Amino acid sequence: MTVRRQDFEDAVAAYWGAKETQRELSAIKDAVGAGTAGAVRGGKHFDAIAALLAKFFLDAGYGPEDIRVTKKQGLELPGYYRPQKQWDVVVTHGDTLVAAFELKALGGPSFSNNYNNRVEEALGSAVDLRRAALAELFPGEKPWLGYFFIMEDHPKSRGPVTTRDGVFPVEKVWDGKSYQDRFAIFCERLMAEGLYDSVCYITSSPADPKVTEPAVSLDCRHFAAAINARIKYLSDLGLPCKSTLPF
Repeated sequence: MTVRRQDFEDAVAAYWGAKETQRELSAIKDAVGAGTAGAVRGGKHFDAIAALLAKFFLDAGYGPEDIRVTKKQGLELPGYYRPQKQWDVVVTHGDTLVAAFELKALGGPSFSNNYNNRVEEALGSAVDLRRAALAELFPGEKPWLGYFFIMEDHPKSRGPVTTRDGVFPVEKVWDGKSYQDRFAIFCERLMAEGLYDSVCYITSSPADPKVTEPAVSLDCRHFAAAINARIKYLSDLGLPCKSTLPF
């Protein structure tokens, strides 16, 4: 089995409650839910997306015990500036943090209220874990971080936002940019700085759940390729199966 673009489309539609999750995704929920058929996460909106991410690793041979998508299973990872932080999807094998995903969204009609909060959350989570890794709190292979973000497609997220200089001038790149454009710049910079290994940034809406991707480098195809590259890298090192390595 492989993860297809249609799987992403269906998972985002399920986020909005537009239609039922595919039968296959429901089966994945059961597989990674520690033997229960309960919701994948405490909040149901991201259930299908969490299940879709789990599918990558199930297909690659990771066991259900390696994949955590519920609070009951334990989603907390150690930090450096705080004791721990709860992520949304956590995949481990042995002493290696295979992948940790943050799943977030920003909806209207008041985008300004939560825009800065989303930026600060994403930065804080990544910086905290990266510093914890430097402090050798993750003894296995270097942790891999993914970020999945849905911006509601809405007239107020598409329109230009006025930026006013404060004590010092604002960087010109932000001039006249909408909230959708601003978040694309932010996500591209998250990756450029190495804070996240891959970011998927899409826009969608309850009225029209079809996925739109504001930046090619942040689309579903690149996101899936990065996850598969992580899986391949660890596979070459013998994870999750104990194989005989050529070196």
